[in-house]
Amino acid sequence: MRILVTGGAGFIGSTLVDRLLADGHEVAVVDDLSSGERGNLASAEGNPRFQLHELDIREPALNGLMTEWRPEVVCHLAAQISVRASVADPVFDARLNVGGTVNVLEAARTAGARKVVYASSVAVYGRPAVIPVPGDAATDARSPYAASKLSGEIYLSMYRALHGLEYTTLVLSNVYGPRQSPVGEAGVVSIFTDALLRGAPTVVYGDGSQTRDYIFVDDVVDGFVRACGGRGGGGRFNLGTGVRTTDRELHTLVATAAGAADEPRSEPTRLGDLPAMAVDPAPALEGLGWRPRTDLLTGLKATVEWARSR
Repeated sequence: MRILVTGGAGFIGSTLVDRLLADGHEVAVVDDLSSGERGNLASAEGNPRFQLHELDIREPALNGLMTEWRPEVVCHLAAQISVRASVADPVFDARLNVGGTVNVLEAARTAGARKVVYASSVAVYGRPAVIPVPGDAATDARSPYAASKLSGEIYLSMYRALHGLEYTTLVLSNVYGPRQSPVGEAGVVSIFTDALLRGAPTVVYGDGSQTRDYIFVDDVVDGFVRACGGRGGGGRFNLGTGVRTTDRELHTLVATAAGAADEPRSEPTRLGDLPAMAVDPAPALEGLGWRPRTDLLTGLKATVEWARSR
């Protein structure tokens, strides 16, 4: 199968590229390398079934590239992912996440692609009434970032109805694992890991009782691979574990894996932080045959080992 991955030099995207190549697919990556790293694709470069195009997804040239290469499936991961950055500059967020997504969909349609697999976010659920969040939960965008990701889902539905372009939306919980950067809008696992390995101070906000649902990157990639097939058309599926882990518990687990002191500094709760989040992955088992397979302790050990080896 020919599969094009936008944002393929990123943390999740590059891990997906490696899996697709290992499965025997032809893979093209579109990434402007503004946040993704070419080094993440080191194992892919040199493979005759791989190509990298340094290109912004908003550029008109994307249409010609897809028309020439004619992918069967497009995995769309390229995005502005910072909630805080979206609040500071909602116009840029919309231009990239909404305008860029429309450009990807139009290019996919023109090229005759069968399907688009779209990376969405738990941010679209806002402050959910039920946790773990069920697959049919109402959306409640409370940031420009959440609104832009939800807009992408609406465009997917419209392109399916109007043009017959199939899609599957994957709502990602807190993804962690090797290649995740500890800078910028980084995940707390990578932040804790980097600081503890360097002997730098760490911070837990509030009383440490805030909870999140941590999902290992390899499990997320497996969800994308399954969605590239014939299942899950027109559906939205949560990729998470349904298990809630507090910030304080997470710090202890990362510190143990890193062999470091479990002594974070406490600071006041940050404005806008959700007190709890977790998603119900059960519909993904029925719709995609997917389930999370990596427990948190195993995933954290792999993440720390990768960070230590850098």
